[in-house]
Amino acid sequence: MDEQCECKHDECECHCGCEYCCGDDEPVFERRFLTKAEQIEELEAYLKELKLEVQAVEEHLADLRK
Repeated sequence: MDEQCECKHDECECHCGCEYCCGDDEPVFERRFLTKAEQIEELEAYLKELKLEVQAVEEHLADLRK
């Protein structure tokens, strides 16, 4: 484990950048490429979040204009 790493998470998905994760003896493998279906799924989820953010901003603006 990288001695400078301070990851102390309960789960081994800390993305701290160290070669090893949370004291595991094996290097963590993280996929770098997504399938087309995974890309579509992620983009649809992102779009949903963006729409909710727009709705929240519009509601906030409406409240401020009252």
